Amino acid sequence: MITTYLYSQSGHNFGFENLRREAAIYKKLAHLNPTFATGDYRAVTYAKEVLGVKNGVGIDVIENLPNMMLRMDILIFDSKEPTNTMRKHMKEFCSHLFEVGVDIPYDIIDDIYFEQSPQTIQKCFFFADDDYENEMIEFCNNSKKHDLSLLLGHYFFIRNEDILSKSFNNIIESEEYIDTIKNSKYLLTSSVNATLESLASGNYPVFFQRKVKPFKGELEILEKYNIPTIQADNLDDLIVKFENIIANYPQTNNIKKIDISNIVTTIENTMKKYESVIQ
Repeated sequence: MITTYLYSQSGHNFGFENLRREAAIYKKLAHLNPTFATGDYRAVTYAKEVLGVKNGVGIDVIENLPNMMLRMDILIFDSKEPTNTMRKHMKEFCSHLFEVGVDIPYDIIDDIYFEQSPQTIQKCFFFADDDYENEMIEFCNNSKKHDLSLLLGHYFFIRNEDILSKSFNNIIESEEYIDTIKNSKYLLTSSVNATLESLASGNYPVFFQRKVKPFKGELEILEKYNIPTIQADNLDDLIVKFENIIANYPQTNNIKKIDISNIVTTIENTMKKYESVIQ
C-alpha cells in the first residue's frame, strides 16, 4: 500500500510559513489520507487544531522520515534541510518526490482564503508565529498604545501578552489566526504567507521587514503581487509608516488559486497502480 507523506520543516525559533503551505497542499490530498509530518510536535498539534490536518506526527528532522516511510511511498516536502546527496537518496527511495518551491510554487495558500468574509477588524498587526528572541517585546518597548489589534504568534511566551497589551487596543489569540487574517481590512505583518492570505481574502496587506529576513523566493513573491513593504526601528515609527501606506494604498496584483491537480492525479494513479499489484 502506497502512502503519501507531507513534511514541513518547523521549530520554535521560526514561523509557520512552511507549515501553512504544506497544510494547504494536505487539504487538496485529504481524500487520499496522507500523513502530515513536521519537525516539531507543537507545530503538528497546531496544524491539527487550526489548519484542518487530520493525520499528523512530529519527527524532529527530515532524516527521520525513512523510519516511518516504506520504499516507494510518496513525499511532498517544504524544507531547506536536505543536501543534494539527501535529495538523491530521497528520489531513489520514493516513487514520487515533490518539493515546494520547485514543483509547487511558494505562493500556494489554503483555498479558504478565497472565500470573502466581512472586514470586521479595521487594522491588525501579526508580527509572526515566532518570537524566540523576544524581538517583539524590544520593538514595542516604551511605545504609545495604538489603535489596532495584535494577533499573537503561536510561539510567543505566555507572559508577553500582558506586556504587549500596553501597546495595542486588542489582543487576539493565535488560535483565531484564520478568521483574523480573513476579517482584517488592513494587515501589517512580517509573514509573507499571511500577506498572500490577506490579499486573497480581498484585504490590504503591508509587509514589515523584521530582523529575520525572508529568503529570495519570498521576496520575489512580494514583488510579484506588488505588496508594499516597510522597515522601522520601533513600533511607533512602524505605525506611522503603516498609516501613510494605507492612506494611499497601491494597486496590488490579483492572486489566484494554485492548481496542483496534475500532481494530485499522478499520486492517485500511482496509488491505484500499486494497490492493484498488491491485490
